[in-house]
Amino acid sequence: MTITETTQTAGRKRARANGAIMGVLRFLVVIVTTYFGLLAVTFFIGRVIPVDPVLAILGDRAPAHVVERTRELLGFNKPLYVQFFIYVKDALSGNFGTSVLTTNPVMVDIRRVFPATLELATVGTIIGSLVGVPLGVLAAVKRGSIADQIVRVVGLIGYSVPIFWLALLSLLLFYAKLRWVAYPGRIDIVNEYSFTPTTGLYLIDTLWQRQWSVFWDVFQHIILPASLLGYFSLAYISRMTRSFMLNELGQEYIVAARAKGLSETRIIWGHALRNAAVPLVTVIALSYAGLLEGSVLTETVFAWPGLGLYITNSLQNADMNAVLGGTIVIGSVFIAINILSDLLYRTLDPRTRAR
Repeated sequence: MTITETTQTAGRKRARANGAIMGVLRFLVVIVTTYFGLLAVTFFIGRVIPVDPVLAILGDRAPAHVVERTRELLGFNKPLYVQFFIYVKDALSGNFGTSVLTTNPVMVDIRRVFPATLELATVGTIIGSLVGVPLGVLAAVKRGSIADQIVRVVGLIGYSVPIFWLALLSLLLFYAKLRWVAYPGRIDIVNEYSFTPTTGLYLIDTLWQRQWSVFWDVFQHIILPASLLGYFSLAYISRMTRSFMLNELGQEYIVAARAKGLSETRIIWGHALRNAAVPLVTVIALSYAGLLEGSVLTETVFAWPGLGLYITNSLQNADMNAVLGGTIVIGSVFIAINILSDLLYRTLDPRTRAR
């Protein structure tokens, strides 16, 4: 190898290394900027709403000198930029203050209720993915047929019908009339203390501890709200799967595969869906994040003791520390899932690594 070729090779390596470093730096800048924006929005929302956090703690009849002393202790008498700096510092350390409703640190309450939301959203996403992906594939393969129209109508209803209305109808039908599912809540009070909630995910805990009767009780409580969330997830996943599959089925490699005599089943499931699965990972991840942040109404209707119900009760009682703390946690989870989906996309599709 000549000196010129060696120099060119070294230059290309340095260029690739510099490109990788700049990509990582841009990625970090996006994360920091997004999280800073989340903190800024929640901070100013907490300051512009017509609820005095000091009066929410002390009550309307507290003496004026006590109100002023508390305001001073909490730092609400300081300039706005100083309050924002303190707010950011506390949020980064996981300190969201004390809940007026429970008198516990907000982070302690969130650690207690978040596993319920995580379990509900996870089961809902699994249901939506297992049903939505095959429906999307069917609609793409049978494009323009009755099956395609039915799948599209099912998805349209999922987008259009308010979830609280569908939840109330589901309770009326499956619980009040048919008695197929358990009443609202997460577990029967009789079984609540019959197992050790190690992870906070009751299905996993009861299954691991072989508490079969308790597992069945938990399953009966979660299946209806999770199915509703799964239906709304299904509407999005099936639509995007259909779009991705139509794009793949029109590619030249599909024509070549058919010319080689491969079976239609292998072409659809072994080739087209395999390539469509790369962007589909991002779709499922975003759907999962949407269920985590959008399960407030479902948890309220089904009395599900998760983060959504916690934020709703806190908002009704003007407990702004809990509301803002829960909002920041949900936003942080949404950002984390977006980052994870982007990393998975880059891992599964080598073409994106060079961008």
